Amino acid sequence: MAIASPRREGTRGDGLLAAAFIAPALFGFLVFLLWPTLRGIYLSFTRFNLLTPPEWVGLDNYVRMVNDPIFWDSLRVTVIYVVMNIGVQTVVALLIAVLMQRLTQSALVRGIVLTPYLVSNVVTGIVFLWMLDTQLGIGNQILGALGLGHIAFFGSQEWAIPTIALVNVWRHVGYTALLLFAGLQAIPKDMYEAGRIDGAGEWRMFWRISLPLLRPILALVLIMTVIGSFQVFDTVAVTTAGGPANATNVLQYYIYGAAFGRFQFGYASAMSVALLIVLSVITIVQYRLTKAGQTDLG
Repeated sequence: MAIASPRREGTRGDGLLAAAFIAPALFGFLVFLLWPTLRGIYLSFTRFNLLTPPEWVGLDNYVRMVNDPIFWDSLRVTVIYVVMNIGVQTVVALLIAVLMQRLTQSALVRGIVLTPYLVSNVVTGIVFLWMLDTQLGIGNQILGALGLGHIAFFGSQEWAIPTIALVNVWRHVGYTALLLFAGLQAIPKDMYEAGRIDGAGEWRMFWRISLPLLRPILALVLIMTVIGSFQVFDTVAVTTAGGPANATNVLQYYIYGAAFGRFQFGYASAMSVALLIVLSVITIVQYRLTKAGQTDLG
């Protein structure tokens, strides 16, 4: 009579335990990510308005998208927003992370830095909409008191996208700074000590030690923030609704309008698939250019 070895029984038990822990996440991935993605790809080849069954139209939605000037303008506006948001957010977050590493590592300070991230995008957008109101907002009241005149932050084509970008920088910069701070904490302290012995100042050690060794974390942060920035929606929806004159009609808002405003779910799905492809390409290019999978720590 064969007797199972304790090692085999232990391995089987570990496998069942691992499967039990993985099952909820796997279920969520299949139901809320993989299936909607596959469904959206299918719908992108159909004409669908929720009231009638999907009608297969082949590549018609993609041909329409290529010939749609509003789609390309929305993509242009989105790219401008992403460049502004990522540029300012990365620089400010890196500055905050370095200051926290050099001056204080207090948990209280880290909590204060993270506080804006705990506020939802909708609440943040509404609060800044009130604060920057052209007539009654405290921001314009201060500008008026300084004799600079009032600015229609959300109401002018020149200021709308920069304002939305800076609002989202305020909300997300603390979270990004904490990620970079964690990366700085992983750098061995003896490297800075060696730099000081060699006579290097703070600025030189930042460029020669901190920034190169922070590259994998910085690459991860850039990939995450670029993906998130391309999907901006909430702030635009509650502040400008795509205006004025489509100046803030970012791609996600245009997709939302096509789907839930005009019930063109097939066309909206085609634009969503195009956005998925753009983000996939950008992510792969970023990963390779920044060498995110490599580290100089050895």
